[in-house]
Amino acid sequence: MNSFEMVDIDYVALAPMIVVFAGALVGVVVEAFAPRRVRHVVQVALSVLTLVGAFAALLLIGDGDLGATVDGTVVIDEPARFIQGSLLVLGLLGLLVMAETLGGDSSDGFTPMGAASPGSGLEQMAARQGFATTEVFPLALFSLGGMMLFPAAGDLLTMFVALEVLSLPLYLLCGLARRRRLLSQEAALKYFLLGAFSSAFFLFGAALLYGYAGSVQLEAIAEASRTSTGEMESLLLPGVGMLLVGLLFKVGAVPFHGWTPDVYQGAPTPVTAFMAACTKAAAFGALLRLVYVGLETTRWEWRGAVIAVAALTMVVGAVLSVTQTDVKRLLAYSSVAHAGFILVGLLAFDQSAVQGVLFYLVAYGATTIAAFAIVNLVRERGAEATHLSQWAGLGRTHPWIAAAFGFLLLAFAGIPLTSGFTAKVAVFAPAVAHGGLAGTLLVVLGVLASAVTAFVYVRLIVLMFFTEPSGEVTVASPATMSLVAIMLGTLITLALGVFPGPLLELAQSSSIFVVP
Repeated sequence: MNSFEMVDIDYVALAPMIVVFAGALVGVVVEAFAPRRVRHVVQVALSVLTLVGAFAALLLIGDGDLGATVDGTVVIDEPARFIQGSLLVLGLLGLLVMAETLGGDSSDGFTPMGAASPGSGLEQMAARQGFATTEVFPLALFSLGGMMLFPAAGDLLTMFVALEVLSLPLYLLCGLARRRRLLSQEAALKYFLLGAFSSAFFLFGAALLYGYAGSVQLEAIAEASRTSTGEMESLLLPGVGMLLVGLLFKVGAVPFHGWTPDVYQGAPTPVTAFMAACTKAAAFGALLRLVYVGLETTRWEWRGAVIAVAALTMVVGAVLSVTQTDVKRLLAYSSVAHAGFILVGLLAFDQSAVQGVLFYLVAYGATTIAAFAIVNLVRERGAEATHLSQWAGLGRTHPWIAAAFGFLLLAFAGIPLTSGFTAKVAVFAPAVAHGGLAGTLLVVLGVLASAVTAFVYVRLIVLMFFTEPSGEVTVASPATMSLVAIMLGTLITLALGVFPGPLLELAQSSSIFVVP
């Protein structure tokens, strides 16, 4: 009992996560007791206030609050604080897309109460069946809380708990599409089953490293690797490999990417936006802490395998994106390729590499949410128009939406004056400078993969602007919240391409990990 009384907990450092989890719990109470007609408005307001409050609490964390807390199981340092702030901003953009009410045009998104006009057929159907979709808000907050804990975990068990807290709500969210329910439920089941396998790999790896080091603390594992006498060496590489499998699954790296295209396509598009941006940021944050704090001294033993994974990820993501005929699957394989680009920077093992990865996560996340928000608005006869042929001539019928999407595609391709170009320079430059011959070869491969993906994006832009319209493709309206998310994401993409200095400086000052 005394050991529990001696645990030092810095509640100021934990305040952002506490606020998010408290908001999620209040959201559950609202879901249970609030009248159905006001539930959507209350949940949206509560979620926005929660994220704004958590961000304010994050800004109040002083230098004296940085360091390990809760007996070393949570480490709040500059990289953790940077990623948590990024997650709160990206999470807010994602929730704006989730909160959109598109009336009768809603297909794979959510149609909460209040979307229909009084007395409409949609409202009558809602009265009969109910739209129990407002639970997406507390579920998203729970997931976001787990994401914030994930990169701040100081030991493997805390990291595993955070992994499950962020994953379980996502499994549910992926199956909540109103139309194409079978596809949505199939996506949720695939994500759940493969996610369970990856979690098992992670947990087994943690057990092996506990046997190796006698502790699950990342610093203890690093110290054991520095002073090891060779008696337990046979546990090290299998344990490291299994841990990396669990985390590489979350970032969608090859060959652990099989879930990505199916889940991105089948999940409701607002959930896909939230998941694509925030999960990748949280998972790479945890991966950074694991390899730079716990496994840095053993990197020469496993770095070659991860180099091969990075190369495969870039090649497979780029090549398979060429064959896609569905916009969401195309963006899914684009996400796979971008995971490879980030891995190139991560493997440089330098402070500048951490800076590049942190910048890339923010740039990619903002662009991704805006892109999926546009996909959520483009419809044909009430259903999402995700087939590439349906996007033909969109630039002639809806020029502003098509122009925004085209700009975002150019950012994905890494064209100058977009955040994508700056982000790729930020991760490729450390790989050339500090990654040796392998890093240079990875950068060359990354440039070639970027050229392949650029062809895919330009092909879609040509389809939108230089092809005659076909069918009855429209842009859903009103879409106030989605348009806000699109505008903010597009402005961030432009700003980080033209004026990247402030965020790069912030990322640089946030690139040193605290060792408990």
